Amino acid sequence: MSDTLATNVLTYPFGNAGLQPLLPDLGPDGVGRVRLPTGQQAWLFTRHEHLRELLRSPDFSSDFTRPGFPLIRPIPEDMPRRPDGSLIRMDPPEHTKFRRMLTPEFMIKHIRTLEPLIRQTVIDGLAELRAAGQPADLVEHFALPVPSMVICHLLGVPYTDHDYFQERSRILLAWSSTPEQARDAIEELRDYLTRLIAARRGEPGEDLISRLAAERVATGEMTEEELVGLSVLLLIAGHETTSNMIGLSTLVLLEHPAQLRRLRERPELIDDTVEELLRYLTIVRTGLTRVAITDTEVGGHRIAAGEGVIALLSAANRDTDVFPDGEEFDLERGSHQHMAFGFGIHQCIGQPLARAELRIALSELITRLPGLALAVEADDVRYRDAVVFGVQRLPVTW
Repeated sequence: MSDTLATNVLTYPFGNAGLQPLLPDLGPDGVGRVRLPTGQQAWLFTRHEHLRELLRSPDFSSDFTRPGFPLIRPIPEDMPRRPDGSLIRMDPPEHTKFRRMLTPEFMIKHIRTLEPLIRQTVIDGLAELRAAGQPADLVEHFALPVPSMVICHLLGVPYTDHDYFQERSRILLAWSSTPEQARDAIEELRDYLTRLIAARRGEPGEDLISRLAAERVATGEMTEEELVGLSVLLLIAGHETTSNMIGLSTLVLLEHPAQLRRLRERPELIDDTVEELLRYLTIVRTGLTRVAITDTEVGGHRIAAGEGVIALLSAANRDTDVFPDGEEFDLERGSHQHMAFGFGIHQCIGQPLARAELRIALSELITRLPGLALAVEADDVRYRDAVVFGVQRLPVTW
């Protein structure tokens, strides 16, 4: 594996999230205190067992309007502290109510009905990659458009608008963006989806936004502002995370030719390969932030009400008590205990869709392009400086 890839994949617990240790090292149990870029202090937990304890505890809140909530970057004073419908920043019972509305759309049995669409989208994406000529950027012509098309189909968002929402997603997630730029990006996305929802209410389709507008907004169970917030979250998460996983996963497989050869010889290993890639990459680098709502304890450490905590998923996914030789990529490891999708009540609702897209995209890619190879030196691949880890471009030949 190239030194550059190793450095980017293995950089934790602080990495590019901007966390500064208040002590030279974490304690022997993987717990420490950090100072955030906002100047706040927070507890940092890195062990698998501690994250399980923390993320399922009702003593911690995801609501960043609460005093003491650890903010990774500042929020402008004129920006709503928690826009309506921000599912990942809700606590029960509000969170429970909205998650139940979305659960049927992301159940495995429903995602299976989408697999023919996903497969055809992947095949079309590979055709676009070939048509671009060699060398071609796998991110631009395959990794980004495939999940974008799928989530657009699911939500009812016109794919012709993909440049608009992708650019604003990039601004929102980039570390280089100012708080004001991030605020403007999220507000422009909300305005765009407000107009789209109004159009869907007038001319409903067979998509998720149309169904929620008819079945939830019209009945008063959900406000239009809440539907806008949910739609923003699903649109951003639905293409940003999976597109970055496809690009990075391709790079990791190409950098491990013996394991790639094993996967080609034994395609039944694709499910295990996807789980190991999710564990190994853990592309949400900031971890999950929470604030204690009462005096509590995690791993023997007393945490006072109002103190912030960070559950560092990337570190937990390399905990050697759970994943021996966790720094190594091993597609036959059996990584089903990983936390790439989080844990507890906020575990990613879209994970069945993400798994299906990764499984189909990687299977078709390595089958239809058997000579796939990097067109540049691995150390020359540039990485994204963003909340979601990924590669900027991935030039390939085949």
